[in-house]
Amino acid sequence: MSKMKELKAFQKAVHENAITKGWWDRPSSNGENFMLMVSELAEACEADRLGNPSDDKIPEFSGIEAELGDVIIRILDFAEAHQFNVIDAMLAKAEMNKTRSYKHDGKRY
Repeated sequence: MSKMKELKAFQKAVHENAITKGWWDRPSSNGENFMLMVSELAEACEADRLGNPSDDKIPEFSGIEAELGDVIIRILDFAEAHQFNVIDAMLAKAEMNKTRSYKHDGKRY
């Protein structure tokens, strides 16, 4: 199976698991879902603030690694629920970013 097919199958599996675990039992707004993604980034920031200890649920990974994984899972779940093609968009965006100027024309951050 190609890497793209594997990624797309993973996205589908992530969403199916989220349905099974009750995350889609009730309607939720896009904003609510976006904030769930943001909350995972906040948890990664907190892990960094604490010195990036091992994750309490998957100790073979650091807190930052686990929380960034959660961000990706939330994004893929949302994308599958709404039939957004984020995997191909991500690849296209990475290619387009190669053509951008240094710090996108002098932006500080």
